[in-house]
Amino acid sequence: MLLSTRSVALAGIAFCGLMMAVALALQYLAGLAPCPLCVFQRVGVIATAAVLLVAAVHNPSGRWGKAFYGVLSLVTVAGGAFVAGRHIWLQSLPADKVPSCGPDLSYMMDMLPLQDVVNRVLSGSGECAEIDFMLLGLSLPAWTLVGFLILALAPLRLLWLSFAPSRG
Repeated sequence: MLLSTRSVALAGIAFCGLMMAVALALQYLAGLAPCPLCVFQRVGVIATAAVLLVAAVHNPSGRWGKAFYGVLSLVTVAGGAFVAGRHIWLQSLPADKVPSCGPDLSYMMDMLPLQDVVNRVLSGSGECAEIDFMLLGLSLPAWTLVGFLILALAPLRLLWLSFAPSRG
């Protein structure tokens, strides 16, 4: 069965909603405050949802439109997965190799240019290396990476639809 661009995009948006619902529940119900890398992972989820929303509204039928939204949403998923991978790496460092804690994200956003904020956040800090929660032996960033890998199925499907032979 050949799915439409809209149905694939809507499925991806639903999964983004699920990822954000879990993140917000852990923050507001379980009291786990997000570190700067967690916030950047949320940006990756939201950016992917935004691209998929535009794809669902536009619902391109041509190969180039499907390929465009597939590539663009795959880039946002890859960005989020990269940040999650960086977070996992930071958590795997020995305690003496973990960077010291710096200023919080809101302070950096107020005081520094955006490029400096991104560089500082991606270099990590002590708060990002803490493991506050484990489920089935995986930390939250590891679960987020799993979520991004599942979410990548939507852009990959859009790309597959763009290259699949037309039926008709």
